[in-house]
Amino acid sequence: MRKIRAISIMIAVMAGLGSAQAFAQTEAPSAPKFTVDAKAALLMEPRTGQILLEQNPNEALAPASVTKIMTMLLVYEAISDGRIKWDDKVTVSEHAASMGGSQVYLEAGEQQSVRDLVKCMVISSANDASVALAEFVSGSEDAFVANMNERAKALGMNDTVFKNACGLDAPGHVTSAKDIALMTREILLKHPEVFEFSTIWMDSIIHRTARGASEFGLSNTNRLLKSYTGATGMKTGSTATAMYCISATAKRDDMELIAVILGSPNPTTRFGEAAKLLDYGFATYSVVLGEEAGTVKSSVNILKGEKEFLPVAVRTQVACLVAKGNKNQLESRIELFETLSAPVAQGTKAGEVVYMFDGKEVGRSDLVTTTGTVKAGLGDQMLRLLRKWVQN
Repeated sequence: MRKIRAISIMIAVMAGLGSAQAFAQTEAPSAPKFTVDAKAALLMEPRTGQILLEQNPNEALAPASVTKIMTMLLVYEAISDGRIKWDDKVTVSEHAASMGGSQVYLEAGEQQSVRDLVKCMVISSANDASVALAEFVSGSEDAFVANMNERAKALGMNDTVFKNACGLDAPGHVTSAKDIALMTREILLKHPEVFEFSTIWMDSIIHRTARGASEFGLSNTNRLLKSYTGATGMKTGSTATAMYCISATAKRDDMELIAVILGSPNPTTRFGEAAKLLDYGFATYSVVLGEEAGTVKSSVNILKGEKEFLPVAVRTQVACLVAKGNKNQLESRIELFETLSAPVAQGTKAGEVVYMFDGKEVGRSDLVTTTGTVKAGLGDQMLRLLRKWVQN
């Protein structure tokens, strides 16, 4: 049994969501003394990336099938990039079919769609489906694992080394509670469509082999979907080395949370400890949001443009994590460029909107032009100058 401590929340920078934005909490509430029955644990609010609770966050441990969050991320990125499609047919290799542990008993030569293999991986934690997808995306599991490690490095997952695409125990296959939260956050923010599968309790696929077609049932490995209000996924895992692990996601109102548990002694404890972390987060904090992306805030003067003014809008919504019950309002001020010179493309930065809470800056977002304009002809510029001269 180890202690888990609350850490004070510092200003963090959100990466990968357009312009850089800073987030802060006004004052961290005092946290109770947590005792978590696990080797490592962490609670994160993903919009801001702020860590609310942590226990041995950087200890390198075997993650079991929680590994598949990175596999899921790379598959979703391949779909988003157009490298593969949901309806593509994947032929299962001998290697993929040979995976032990959790599986859906794919046979070598069997074909399944990308969609059904993702469903098997996310819902039933199927090792064979995970490896089949890895081979389809990168040509081989080894190449895919190299991609996993490159992506982990890009996300700042400094405690992670992947050795396979499914999470079976392997020497040196390790990650940490913090790194798991980082990759969970990435897929949650960039590919929320994963919840289409991670929230399914039961489903099925059709095996089509030389012996004919047969239905195979899928059951979700995440009990929190049935027992925890607001649970949305994300991934469980267990092996002899890793013990019982989970990266659990949940959403209530405008706030989402990620709770990571590594090395818990049994499945009941794993789910209970994750729920305890989530309960603390939802009871203690709330998220205050700035205007939605695309909200028009002002207009900017255009020098020598066919249009004299262009509307400017918020590029990215800002979030601020605050102590629950704080009644103060999020305030904003606009810092706008004096002019932009034509031609101006749509989406050109024209200033920033700065958000304040309790008198402190808690975030900012670019203001960008909602449309563009070409440079005005010489005749139009002369008429405009003449009109201004007459008016004055």
